[in-house]
Amino acid sequence: MSEQHARVTPIPTQESQTMALLALVSCQVGLHACTQGARLAAPLQALQHGQGAFSVGVLLAFFALVPAVFAIPAGRMADRFGFHRPVRVAAMLSLLGALCGALSGHVLALCATAALCGAGSGFGMIAVQRTASRMARSAAERISIFSRVALAPSVANLVGPMLAGVLIDHYGFRAAFSALALLPAATLLIAGGVPRELIARAAPAATALPPAWQMLRSPGFRRLLFINWLVSTSWDVFGFALPILGHARGFSAASIGSVLAAYAVASMAVRLLIPLVAERLSRQLMMVGALGLAGVVLLVFPFLGLVWAMGLGAAVLGLALGAIQPAILASVHEVAPPGRQGEALALRAMSVHLSMATMPLVFGAAGAALGASTLLGLMAGALVLGTWQASRKGSESHADH
Repeated sequence: MSEQHARVTPIPTQESQTMALLALVSCQVGLHACTQGARLAAPLQALQHGQGAFSVGVLLAFFALVPAVFAIPAGRMADRFGFHRPVRVAAMLSLLGALCGALSGHVLALCATAALCGAGSGFGMIAVQRTASRMARSAAERISIFSRVALAPSVANLVGPMLAGVLIDHYGFRAAFSALALLPAATLLIAGGVPRELIARAAPAATALPPAWQMLRSPGFRRLLFINWLVSTSWDVFGFALPILGHARGFSAASIGSVLAAYAVASMAVRLLIPLVAERLSRQLMMVGALGLAGVVLLVFPFLGLVWAMGLGAAVLGLALGAIQPAILASVHEVAPPGRQGEALALRAMSVHLSMATMPLVFGAAGAALGASTLLGLMAGALVLGTWQASRKGSESHADH
């Protein structure tokens, strides 16, 4: 193995580590909030210009498919150059994407917005996660750090759409996209607060690396990708089934929204609590327990007939799925070959983005044929399989080179 991989500059004090981590999280918030704001603004502008549902569907697909295509190059760039170069690329992509939306409401310009913002968010996420994982000095600290990093998407999901929605209502789409462009611009400035890495350069003959796909030869890595897919799909299934069940029971939109809010609040709360107990948590037990708990919630959810009961179920699901993501990210770091954590995280991100692009179509077809309740039951059964996979030993060894 060559000495190509990057090493993080030592962080001497807890205070400096906290400041660096805050800068990391802020960088991801800027990129992700820009993308989430564009996900709201771009479809609305397309509809205003007379585009139909199919065009909107294609537009939304660009947000997920483009990051999947460029995930591996983003991971390799992060492994080779550290944090700052890929984040500069990410911020410039997002900035250009938002400006495309500000300059034109044509569907092709909006597709460019979706592609560029999606790619920027994906590039940045991989660089942030890789750098965060290398800041940790122990396995427990790595889970604690990832629990803080996982707060960034939650904050961004609130900031981006709210900013875009308010500006669209009061000043129009051009003002909304222009404001969204300021978020990746802020990321460019904040990135200076992240310590630079010392890169050990390999000899030219030793720079060739095996394809990222070879990591899939590792049974432990394949199990982690499967568990990660289960977590992502569980949320997607829940988000698909909830409006259907709520509508069938005559719940108002505000009531259904309150159930979703209960999930969001619980998932954020558990990520704030994990750092307090990380030293006493077994990563494997955390994953097994969270998957099992999520499976139980999805199994009983169709039988919860009152809004408060559905809200309680959603909160428990938020606790389970919110707790497991930091454990998965920390495990990916441990399984990845030395110096290739960026590529390993890129493979994880690729699987998530591909699932986001394809699973809604699967859910629509399955939901029409089987019903939302049956779909939740099937997902609960898949989570049981996930608990068995998570309980297996051998997931902590490095992936094959």
